[in-house]
Amino acid sequence: MMINGITYMHEHTTINLSEVKNTEDCQLDVFSETVKEYKKLYEKGVRNIIDVTNFGMGRNIPYVQKVAEKTGMNIIFSTGFYQEEFYPIQVFRKTREQLAEQMIAEIIEGIKGTNAKADIIGEIGTSYNKWTDTERKVFEAVVIAHKETNKPITTHTSIGTLGHEQVVFFKENKVDLNKVVIGHVDLTGDADYILQMLREGVYVEFDTIGKENYMPDRTRAEILKKIQNAGYIDRVFLSMDITRKSHLEYRNGLGYSFLLDSFIPLLHSYGITDKSIEKMLIKNPLTFMNN
Repeated sequence: MMINGITYMHEHTTINLSEVKNTEDCQLDVFSETVKEYKKLYEKGVRNIIDVTNFGMGRNIPYVQKVAEKTGMNIIFSTGFYQEEFYPIQVFRKTREQLAEQMIAEIIEGIKGTNAKADIIGEIGTSYNKWTDTERKVFEAVVIAHKETNKPITTHTSIGTLGHEQVVFFKENKVDLNKVVIGHVDLTGDADYILQMLREGVYVEFDTIGKENYMPDRTRAEILKKIQNAGYIDRVFLSMDITRKSHLEYRNGLGYSFLLDSFIPLLHSYGITDKSIEKMLIKNPLTFMNN
């Protein structure tokens, strides 16, 4: 499924959360600018983007396929339901079995009548410090879809909260933790909290690189050094989770290349080895997506 090269494990080629967030900035639909940035990434060795935009997030398959076509980027599609605040009405009305069927169809048959098939389930989320009943129903539906298709699962934690609870849920539901990545863990700012998850056997994502309004990148680097020292760097992915127009270069945002141009040199300065960086950017994603 995957090709070689660097993988950004948690991105949105296009996304629209503007209704809920009440700002047009959250409608990321600037095609030519995204193409420009993906081309730049391609020149730097990035070959794969895991696009975790799903139901209720403004998913637009033909748009993303055109971006892939123009840039040469291998873009992986996902299926699932984000978190309660953004659920379409059907998520509340349908049973978990019906939701599972919907995801399975997108994996096996294709998404919304296109030839694009989902290769990952996610991003599925819990709310901030709160796991709602409907979110739990979605997670239960995901377990059914995962067991039917063996596709990996990628999660959203709101500001890093409930990561441990998500791990417990997957363990209790007998999901192979090698197939699960817990998202946004860097926002906890807490190495021990993250190491506890890693010891359980899941993967984790430092996927909000550069979002210093949430967490300084130096804190991310310090935690990654501790993870390297503890021997768990082969369970970590990196990404930026770009979701706004203002995140892009044309609006003087950091842009997608920031991860490679600025964050990787920062990691070097903290003693993160080339081998560790190669694992996080290239080897770990390949292992996860192909196991």
